Amino acid sequence: MKRLTREQLATRVARDIPEGAYVNLGIGMPTLVANYLPRDREIFLHSENGILGMGPAPAPGEEDPDLINAGKQPVTLLPGGSFFHHADSFAMMRGGHLDICVLGAFEVSASGDLANWHTGAADAILTAAGLSYLGLGLEISTPGDWGRDLADAQSFLGDGIWWTSLFPGLMIILLTVGLSFLGEGLNDMINPLLKKERA
Repeated sequence: MKRLTREQLATRVARDIPEGAYVNLGIGMPTLVANYLPRDREIFLHSENGILGMGPAPAPGEEDPDLINAGKQPVTLLPGGSFFHHADSFAMMRGGHLDICVLGAFEVSASGDLANWHTGAADAILTAAGLSYLGLGLEISTPGDWGRDLADAQSFLGDGIWWTSLFPGLMIILLTVGLSFLGEGLNDMINPLLKKERA
């Protein structure tokens, strides 16, 4: 079996994205997908740092240092594109307002366990949890690894030790719910529009 290049893998993922989809491209190899989207489809690319309507990489010499994706790579902005605060961007992801997320992955097991990239931020799993479809750009290290990656994914996911995912998952849920309640309470206290409605 011949190994796909990064560009071939990005082309394959881009081909599966349907018309009108709102898509988040993860950091790393998934950002290549923007360069291979079919020209006859209107697809809305989203980046965690607050861009909707992101285009492909600019031509050499046409980079704008203020226009970057979440991986700090230069991008373009398509007509109608918009910028917003990164908190709103994460609310879009966590609220289920995106259709597809393309993530890089170390390994994926046959049961769908995902060993994701580590960037120092715990947002990738929350991103994945808010989506209806998750596209994975998994680069296989050698042709013989394909079966091992799908069957076991042991080197990153462990040997079925249930508590390795239970406790971090519970902490993420508790933290998210707690911050949501705190945010709603603060919004009720300081939002001038709500104060006017009550008066």
